[in-house]
Amino acid sequence: MRRRDFFKTGMLFGLVAIIPAQAKESIGVQKQSAIIEGNYFELHIKKTVVNITGKPTIATTVNDMLPAPTLKWKKGETVTIHVTNHLDEPTSLHWHGIILPYQMDGVPGISFRGIMPGETFVYRFQINQTGTYWYHSHSGFQEQTGLHGAIVIEDGKQYDKDYVVSLSDWSDERPESIYRKSKIQSDYYNFNKRTIFDFINEVKQFGLSEAVKKRAMWNKMRMDDRDLADVTAYTYTYLLNGKSQKNPPIFLFKPGEKVRLRFINQSAMTYFDIRIPGLKMKVVATDGNEVEPVEVDDIRVAVAESYDVEVFPKNRAYTIFAQSLDRSGFVYGFLTPRSDLKANVPKMDKPEALTMTDMGMQMPGMKGMMQMDMEHKRKIPETPLPMKKGIAWSMEAKGARYRLDDPGVGLRHIKRRVLTYADLKSPGIENRDPDREIVLHLTGNMERYIWAINGIVYQHAKPLKFYYGERLRITFINDTMMNHPMHLHGMWSDLEVGEHIARKHTVNVQPGAKLSIRVNVDAKGAWAFHCHLLYHMGGMFRKVEVVS
Repeated sequence: MRRRDFFKTGMLFGLVAIIPAQAKESIGVQKQSAIIEGNYFELHIKKTVVNITGKPTIATTVNDMLPAPTLKWKKGETVTIHVTNHLDEPTSLHWHGIILPYQMDGVPGISFRGIMPGETFVYRFQINQTGTYWYHSHSGFQEQTGLHGAIVIEDGKQYDKDYVVSLSDWSDERPESIYRKSKIQSDYYNFNKRTIFDFINEVKQFGLSEAVKKRAMWNKMRMDDRDLADVTAYTYTYLLNGKSQKNPPIFLFKPGEKVRLRFINQSAMTYFDIRIPGLKMKVVATDGNEVEPVEVDDIRVAVAESYDVEVFPKNRAYTIFAQSLDRSGFVYGFLTPRSDLKANVPKMDKPEALTMTDMGMQMPGMKGMMQMDMEHKRKIPETPLPMKKGIAWSMEAKGARYRLDDPGVGLRHIKRRVLTYADLKSPGIENRDPDREIVLHLTGNMERYIWAINGIVYQHAKPLKFYYGERLRITFINDTMMNHPMHLHGMWSDLEVGEHIARKHTVNVQPGAKLSIRVNVDAKGAWAFHCHLLYHMGGMFRKVEVVS
């Protein structure tokens, strides 16, 4: 019997009676997630029995909490964090979006060796920023099994209520099993595939010739226009602050209060589209950084992103509703003046298929951010990294365009006001011209489930060289049909939005699209740079070396 199945059986028939005494010491029982604050912390990473779906299983937790406790810090203070590994494998904690010395960044093989079983590693660094962030394991698939939590750094702004709203995806399956199934059949978890009835509807809409031509085009490329997410609600249970639909969280307020909601997508693989029916959300920050306020109905939160919003609820209950991009599932909580007062839960929007736009081709009516295509008129010394022959394959989206005003598949045709990157503007940040440019193609082979950068997987790639003190422009070209949230450690990613910027730590590159960031290379050392989809990360990853 596998160890995991052994622990499940033990829980069902009396865990204490069956598990040997030595094992009992290292297996905890789930506690409710909490907020801990100060400048000294003791965090214990261990295996914990949880019950998310109705059957007990084992999660990887911090202090027996799922999600891990929210850490509350203050700007200007130095925090000391003792992390003890109670697992039988190495572990780590990465402080996502936190600017710190590279030795404290928590990436095994790049910034340190990892935390070995039985060891305690001491993280110590000064806090020089404010905002909403998160932390997670950078070891194996531990993030998928629960090792993630929120970080709140106080900014002095006054709100009557201030809530973290963390989104995550949980599976009772072992993550190794999810990855193996995806390698064997990339659309294993996709139950939104085409049927003969879909083809009949296309014939009615476009005519037989055009419908046949459309299907032939996708078949020739061996692509599925309904393959929107690698892993879906077939195996995932979506969680909001660690709670599923069976026990939705409640966020209380008093009528007339000003409420801040800090949305953080702590998922392994899931994009969430968030709305609060009947209540406008005023976006005031992204990835910990202030933006000029913009009022919207819907926000797509890519994996690893965060958005702070202000809301002014009236004396009624509201539903905080988060649906997955592929519309295979959802999760919700209640924003309400009384715990016994609930709101209706809306239906999910219908899933949409990918289009020629998602292949990097301009569609009629899609204006795009055309001012961005004037890039080649700028005198920037370029150091592109050309595509090389490797084991990864891509569709090579030569027509890729900047589409910062495109809300993305699933949100293009709804009547509600949707936030896009074109709406984001960070005030008061200098935006000087870059000194040089690097072009990175995001590539992949869906059939073999291989992900890479410039057609080369991480294990065969040379490190990227950044030069200390330079202003670097990085342009992503997504040659795949999947979204990729790209995260650079240790330095800010200043997203180019026309003539201004939005300061972020994670930027989503849509299928068949182009996107550029500017980076002040102001942190020496070795850093990670990767797609934040957990099952893409092994190949779509680079080590960055900052040299003088």
